[in-house]
Amino acid sequence: MTIVMVVDDDQHIRKLVRFYLEDEGLEVIEKANGAEAWTYVNNHPIDLIVLDLMMPQMDGWEFCRRVREAGDKPILMMSARSEPMDRIKGFQLGTDDYLIKPFEPMELVLRVKALLKRYKISASEVINLGGISLDKLSYQVRYKDTGCSESIPLKEFELLAALASYPGKLHTRDELIQEIWGHDYEGDERAVDTHVKRLRDRFGAYEEDFKIITLRGLGYRLEVYR
Repeated sequence: MTIVMVVDDDQHIRKLVRFYLEDEGLEVIEKANGAEAWTYVNNHPIDLIVLDLMMPQMDGWEFCRRVREAGDKPILMMSARSEPMDRIKGFQLGTDDYLIKPFEPMELVLRVKALLKRYKISASEVINLGGISLDKLSYQVRYKDTGCSESIPLKEFELLAALASYPGKLHTRDELIQEIWGHDYEGDERAVDTHVKRLRDRFGAYEEDFKIITLRGLGYRLEVYR
């Protein structure tokens, strides 16, 4: 799995970035300052770094300089400092991209994907649900305890992936019908209920990891517990 290290002294920023990158199937490592991150990157594999500028112990400038001297890892620098000279300094020190705070999370996701593509690093579209993961490219379900993978019926996979892509969000039956069966679908919307039941039966052993919740008269949402 592709590993992204997020270095920022703001815990809320780290959690926000983690949420959106993990939703894209990326593994995220959090560090609160450049010193911690520098120790970690020298002892563990990292594919890409999302880096804040203003941090205690070692700021983003110094960390970026050290990383670039040591190798060729992609770096996305993010900062509230928007002056042209700050961006120029970042690029001179070796950052690959510069994102100004506050930022739209999906813009960050797209920039990370672009950097991974530029460096030819694989970013698989994987959704993690505790003991299982869903690979949206191969339409395979992987069981982490055994390492085995299997295919399940396509509509079941698409339904579970749709719900798992936005954990905690309410999805109405109509929304799910349109997304999975298409706008021209003329069948009964209860098809959603049937497929939800099949998913619950299939993954009943993983209820401690995730569960599909029924909101009567409204629709469904998926809750992730680990």
